[in-house]
Amino acid sequence: MEIKQLLQLYFNGESSVEEEKLLENYFNSGNVADDLKIYLKYFTGISELAGNVGDNEFEEDVFNYILENENKEKTKYRWMWKTVTGIAASVIIVLGGFLFYQQNQTPVKDTFNNPGEAYEYAQQTLKFVSSKYNKGLAGLSNFEKLEIAQKPLKKGVAPINEFFDSIEKMETNN
Repeated sequence: MEIKQLLQLYFNGESSVEEEKLLENYFNSGNVADDLKIYLKYFTGISELAGNVGDNEFEEDVFNYILENENKEKTKYRWMWKTVTGIAASVIIVLGGFLFYQQNQTPVKDTFNNPGEAYEYAQQTLKFVSSKYNKGLAGLSNFEKLEIAQKPLKKGVAPINEFFDSIEKMETNN
């Protein structure tokens, strides 16, 4: 069988152990065709690795690696499962307690007997909140002054920004 056909079988995963040995012997022989020299390093590297590590030792290392990673994955998923179920149980307990508390509460009586008094009290409360809100907004008026003050600065920096933008465009075109 020709070496190119063996290579095709090898890279398709259809080669036998004997065919792989033939390929290994061919690439280790030193008489490799010029068009197949691109595979020389690959097969000599495999031969070196196979010579350094015994078949049983290599298989054991691979098997141990697979078992370790499989165990890590299982441990990871177990930890995630425990965390998710713990959070779900906590949420259920909190919601159950809240609902139990809500059912056992007696309804609160109205604070005001007269609707006019309630309206007047609500107006006073809203005026108080409004005054505090307006007082907080008054401090923001200084930002308008800052914005006006920065306009000349922006105008002076604009040519520099345009210069850097043109340099960036030239770099991307090249």
